[in-house]
Amino acid sequence: MTKHLEYTQKTKDLIDGLKTVCSNYGLANSGNEYKIITEVFLYKFLNDKFLHEARNANKKLKDSKNIEADIQRMSDSDYEWMLEKIGERSAKLQKHHFISALFNKQNDESEEKFFERFDRTLIEIADLNIKLFSVATIDKERIRLFDRLSPYIIESNQKTPFCKAIINKLVAFSFEPIFEEKYDFFSTIFEYLIKDYNKDSGQYAEYYTPPAVAKIMAKILVPKETHNVTLYDPAAGSGSLLLALAHQIGEDKCTIYSQDISQKSSEFLRLNLILNNLVHSLHNVIKGNTLTNPYHVNDAKTDLKKFVYIVSNPPFKTDFSDDRETLASDQHKKRFFAGVPAIPNKKKESMAIYQVFLQHIIYSLDEKGKAAIVVPTGFNTDKNGISPTIRKKIVDSNWLHAVVQMPPHIFANTGTNVSVIFIDKSRKSDKAILVDASKLGTKVKEGKNQKTLLSSDDENKIIETINNLQNIEGFSIILDTDKIKSKKYSFAAGQYFETKIEYSELSPDEFEEVLVTSKENLESMFMESEKLEKTILKNLKLLSYE
Repeated sequence: MTKHLEYTQKTKDLIDGLKTVCSNYGLANSGNEYKIITEVFLYKFLNDKFLHEARNANKKLKDSKNIEADIQRMSDSDYEWMLEKIGERSAKLQKHHFISALFNKQNDESEEKFFERFDRTLIEIADLNIKLFSVATIDKERIRLFDRLSPYIIESNQKTPFCKAIINKLVAFSFEPIFEEKYDFFSTIFEYLIKDYNKDSGQYAEYYTPPAVAKIMAKILVPKETHNVTLYDPAAGSGSLLLALAHQIGEDKCTIYSQDISQKSSEFLRLNLILNNLVHSLHNVIKGNTLTNPYHVNDAKTDLKKFVYIVSNPPFKTDFSDDRETLASDQHKKRFFAGVPAIPNKKKESMAIYQVFLQHIIYSLDEKGKAAIVVPTGFNTDKNGISPTIRKKIVDSNWLHAVVQMPPHIFANTGTNVSVIFIDKSRKSDKAILVDASKLGTKVKEGKNQKTLLSSDDENKIIETINNLQNIEGFSIILDTDKIKSKKYSFAAGQYFETKIEYSELSPDEFEEVLVTSKENLESMFMESEKLEKTILKNLKLLSYE
């Protein structure tokens, strides 16, 4: 635990140091800062991961005190043999790609300027690893690991000092001792790494779903061991939901598929997968519009691919008026069975895009698949339009497993109350469990926003209540589908709770005493009201004279 905390702090210090460099060169809060920070951090991670795998591949390097220097002395044939042994466990690097090699060339008086060497190193690593480490667009174009970073510095004489400052931060310590750490470590680091860059969610998807929500969704979806399964998120953002689910299943027992319209979120997801030992899924990360151009299709290319598990926190509202007619056309009618929201006369950005994503998820789910989707809580009781049609489809098909109404402000960047809908197409029972967790959690301030934090006990209460099908007064209720149908397919737990009126036995004397006291209080309130009314009338007269 001590080592865990020590390296967590060292890693955070490195991230802070890189942000300081960006600030010193006028790049703080610029649109390009996130690319510099994430790409440089990834370069450091891949460099140290390669050295870690080199120790495992070559016995002579196992206990090396200066592994980079020892590798530099290796013959070319021995080095190529070591690359073959490492295989896809790490990105391939050449000797001159090491951070130490760049560090040692800082004061080289060669014709090539240092910033050019720095940029060339990143581009060569990206090209050398493009098949394994790139993500793709729907047109099959590759988004490489790295771009040149010096062009972000406008002043020519500042490019080399900037690149040197970056390299000097990267040699401060090695990641090597932490590669045996697991998801919990890297999820914390990832959250810290992108925390300043996930506020603008773009057209689709939140970049980061709170860990508590991700954990609850994963543990309810997968309560027991499974293997060789597919996971999918059609609005993946930075992939926090997918990573929590993969960790619950086992990173080596699942394959991830995703799509998101935002290039930034696709880059964040790639970084997240690399940090968490899911490189084998990188070629399934697609940048593109899921609704108009869903990328993942079945082997026969006759229909969309069907997935065993789907998790998603889709955007709730956005303007998709340009795509509305396309989505409502006959081409997509089978997928969007409940219809597509109309374009409002005002506030086009209020179009309920989550309703379209929800239908896409249902359509993309395997015949025995399970899904967990974050929706605005208003969806649970909405009586008009598309929402009740979707709820009816879920209930009538006997797919509804559970609904959890989360506490307010569980997401710090939105005031919208949210719920999580759990769908299970393999269900044999006709009963579902509804949970009202809106009163759980502790309220804290995060910047200017209020946020609700769930404790481990809160998380476990929700998970165990659903997984053990517990009826808890005022918190959860188990219902058969007929009962839900009778309430117009409402998913709100509170509508099914029994209303209880508390009363107490009173003797005649006690009743008389309560009656007298209540009468006195009522008279006092009337007198106070009369005084207040006279004061208001007096002030109004004075104002009229003025």
